[in-house]
Amino acid sequence: MCGIHGIISRSDPEEEICDNLSQMGKLQRHRGPDAHKNEVYRFRDLCVGFGFERLSILDLQTGMQPIKCEIDNSVIICNGQVYNYLELKHMVSSEPFVSKGDIEVALHLYRKKGISFLDFLNGMYGGAIYDPVRHRVLLFRDRFGIKPLYYTEHNGNFVFASEIKPVLQGSKRPPLLNQKKLGTFFSYRYLPGNETMFKGVFRLPPGSFLDYDLETGKYNIVRYWEYSFPMENRKISIGEAEEEFCNLFSDAVSLRLRSDVEVGCFLSGGIDSSAVAQQAAFHKSNIKLFSISFAEPEYDELPLIKNFISANNKNFKDVTHHTGSCGKNSLALLPDIIRCTEDPISLGALLPTDHVCRLASNYVKVVLTGEGADEIFGGYRKFLLEMAAVKYPQLSLQKQKDLDLKYPELAPYLKVRDHDPALRYIQSELLFTKKELGKLIGQEAAAQETLCLDALPFLTGEEHPVNAAICMESRFRLPDYVILRLDKLSMRHSLEARTPFLDYRLAEFAATLPADFKINLDSGEEKFICRRAFAHSGILDGETASRKKQPFTIPLPKWLSEPDNLPEFFKEIMCGNIIKKQGVLNPDMVHNQIKKITSRNTGPSTLVSEADRFFAIAVFTIWYSEFITGLNK
Repeated sequence: MCGIHGIISRSDPEEEICDNLSQMGKLQRHRGPDAHKNEVYRFRDLCVGFGFERLSILDLQTGMQPIKCEIDNSVIICNGQVYNYLELKHMVSSEPFVSKGDIEVALHLYRKKGISFLDFLNGMYGGAIYDPVRHRVLLFRDRFGIKPLYYTEHNGNFVFASEIKPVLQGSKRPPLLNQKKLGTFFSYRYLPGNETMFKGVFRLPPGSFLDYDLETGKYNIVRYWEYSFPMENRKISIGEAEEEFCNLFSDAVSLRLRSDVEVGCFLSGGIDSSAVAQQAAFHKSNIKLFSISFAEPEYDELPLIKNFISANNKNFKDVTHHTGSCGKNSLALLPDIIRCTEDPISLGALLPTDHVCRLASNYVKVVLTGEGADEIFGGYRKFLLEMAAVKYPQLSLQKQKDLDLKYPELAPYLKVRDHDPALRYIQSELLFTKKELGKLIGQEAAAQETLCLDALPFLTGEEHPVNAAICMESRFRLPDYVILRLDKLSMRHSLEARTPFLDYRLAEFAATLPADFKINLDSGEEKFICRRAFAHSGILDGETASRKKQPFTIPLPKWLSEPDNLPEFFKEIMCGNIIKKQGVLNPDMVHNQIKKITSRNTGPSTLVSEADRFFAIAVFTIWYSEFITGLNK
């Protein structure tokens, strides 16, 4: 896991590009504090500059980048890991290797296969290849976008990097608010799609490559992988599905344990991280585990975690379990966290994620995590609700009444449920209504399209509604909130986070399963196939496998209901003039929102509270101060 950055310029002198690359690297050195290197290559009348910040995980002696092939002068830099590089190396064994790691395998595969080399890679990566023979620079990103990659064009230069700050630095682009994305952020609490909150700065979409023509200066973006459901009802028994799932899951974990440094695991009370930790401990009995607790009992999963470790003592007898706590004082870290995420994100999981990353970085360089299972296998309550909505018209009156009792939100959902899966997705995500947005950011900004057409997956219309919802979730929230949060916060502490559930083979397997294998309405279980497979195979004990999902969030309503103990910047947002000074949000709307904050009738399962609404306002206000007001001084 590292940081990459680059410049393609027709006007800047080589010395200036070298200096610019150096400045860009310093801005993301947390991604790779172990070593750094910049190189500039001449292609006719232009310069191509590549830079690399290294976090040494694999091939500690010879794995430094950029890596160049002397046969054709092609060059690669890549942030991330290609886990199956050993299996792929036989395809290019005759090539002149200068390293023993994973990324040079990718370069030689590209030289041999062209762009189709991406079809062979299993991993997480955001990389660039300079190919003087084909007159191109190729940017590429892994299938789910686990590793970020940003780019911009400004003053005749094309600039890219693993983070936004280096892109702004390298392009000399002033940081300006992308006004048309205001409504998007205040709808979703993050920014799905290709645009960022910085005007003119874009992210390469997941599963895509950008082909930059060095002769013309033009580029085009192509999706090379699409998460779709062409075989969602293949004939397979539940027993066969369990066996196939376990084989894929075991191999996904095993591949992600490949490292020349120690690997640990995050462990929460949920089944996903528990299964990953159990499987990892099977391969490495003395693995280190890392967990976060809360003082508020309803949010604290530490008792569940300890019970899980105790119930599986045979497998965990040699593990070391490190714990930390996340309390109200962690709100003081919010400005630092927002500087790190760069785009504003206002979901509460930011804080405990940052805490557990900081904790783990004191002991290891690499961790395995459980992210991705909820999105791929339907792990959220909204998927249960969607399945209930699908089956409701087919049920007897009595069974309809039973569903109404089990899902109190079902009746109102059925009244507004749109036939379009994209619009249904928005209905499940909205933080503010259009009317409220109009009051908060102005009618003109609120009228902007929030659907994010560039983030829409390919849907035929034939998919089961639950699978359509999973597809939307995997294209919106997964890359642009769930794993963006994980990447930015782990790298803030120079920690590599690996996600076995996002092995593309697991995802493609899940896409072939009937929706009933993921959502079991009778038992009220999401991730049904995962739970059954883990229990029957012994990966999890029965109690853990059947445990109800608890959202990974913080006691925000309780914390914000006690303003006297809040950090000064929160008090300034609540009581000062900063909202008025910035001139973006409506101060009256903000102050009315503050009055609504309460901790009554809220808990971990509360999807949207008044505190959540204010938190989004606070996050944006801090973001604006840090990046727009601050960087433009």
